[in-house]
Amino acid sequence: MDEKLRSFYEKGLQYNEIPNPFFQQYDVKKGLRNEDGTGVCVGLTKIADVVGYVKQNGKKQDAQGKLFYRGIEVCDLIQGRMGQCRVNAYEETCFLLLFGYLPNRSELDAFCDLLANHYELPGQFLETAILQRPSKHLMNQLQQAVLSLYDYDANPEDTTPTHTLVQGLSILAKLPSLLCYAYHAKAHHFDKESLHIHYPQTHFGVAENILHLLRSDSAFTAQEAQLLDLMLVLHADHGGGNNSTFTNVVIASTGTDIYSTLAGSIGSLKGPRHGGANIRVCDMMKQVLQYLPYDASDEEIRQLQTGILNKQFYDQSGLIYGMGHAIYTLSDPRAELLKQAIPSLAQEKHQEQRFAFYRRFEECAKQVMLAEKGIHVSANVDFYSGFVYELLGIPYDLYTPLFVCARMVGWLAHNIENKLYDGRIMRPATQYVGEMRQYIEIEKR
Repeated sequence: MDEKLRSFYEKGLQYNEIPNPFFQQYDVKKGLRNEDGTGVCVGLTKIADVVGYVKQNGKKQDAQGKLFYRGIEVCDLIQGRMGQCRVNAYEETCFLLLFGYLPNRSELDAFCDLLANHYELPGQFLETAILQRPSKHLMNQLQQAVLSLYDYDANPEDTTPTHTLVQGLSILAKLPSLLCYAYHAKAHHFDKESLHIHYPQTHFGVAENILHLLRSDSAFTAQEAQLLDLMLVLHADHGGGNNSTFTNVVIASTGTDIYSTLAGSIGSLKGPRHGGANIRVCDMMKQVLQYLPYDASDEEIRQLQTGILNKQFYDQSGLIYGMGHAIYTLSDPRAELLKQAIPSLAQEKHQEQRFAFYRRFEECAKQVMLAEKGIHVSANVDFYSGFVYELLGIPYDLYTPLFVCARMVGWLAHNIENKLYDGRIMRPATQYVGEMRQYIEIEKR
């Protein structure tokens, strides 16, 4: 920072401080959170519900975590598809979130065909918007790419619910290409790797196309595609209060176009407190496994975790990444579903020992958090999602962009719902707590 600018900043701090007690004094919900940690209600929705606690006699009580899409528990949605060889659970989930009911076979086939018809990028878009404009961060490039699609839309300013649906599905269908091409462009330009470009296949679903577009040989197993399909389902929505979805609704409420709205959501999801948490888990676990072998005792694991909490190991943050959640308390249903799905692929990849260590690390962390902090926590989805991506050979750079690909349907569904049933611009208030002062002429300052 320029020294003059720093001096202005430091001098200004004396005028700008807002003491923490002010938030309680003025009954302002810091971070839109109530005193008991629950979220401030900011809207009504029929799309998704996130359950991690119950209220009894006005007090928050821990409960087993549940995630509902249109009233259907996600574990039922996943288990209902077990044994089906077709890899389009994500497409079925998209249909459910957008239209509110489960499609029959012909409806699902028609929906998959509709998405496939939008896979292809506009002419010269790959060359001009991606290959010639590589970015050091793929989330920034995704923002730019989505904004660039505005110029290829014959009627981009039409914000009616029906046109928003058409636009949103077109963007959703193009995301596998956008994120994979952005990765290849970055790897080629900055890391001097070979550049390979495949084109999306209309007979593939979203998960299959991601693996096809990402890998140089386009090869993948059915088991790999099914696990990635599951990952997309589990990240498709998480209620209207999560930061990126709320951002989406706030921006859309101004009446702006969907491209601007989605670019804002992507910017929100880029933050490590929201979309990038699984990368922190992977980094932490790599350091842990450099220090401890797979057959380390539980006591050795607990000692290391105590060191993490005491800011003596890893990044000195005092956080065991992947443990605990803002809403879920006793369990995160997404993590539980992943724990059931991982073993078969871990065996295929000869990573059973690594997965077993993750499981023990989770159980030990629960014990340490209870002993050291007096709180019950569970592993969240980020603790295992990064491990899944490692099994699939997906680079770090794509972890958060894949979250964008999955969550796009949730953003779209809430965007449309808000247009239909709320329609007012989001305009909360803030309380001024500064002093009142008189203007002083510049010569007298």
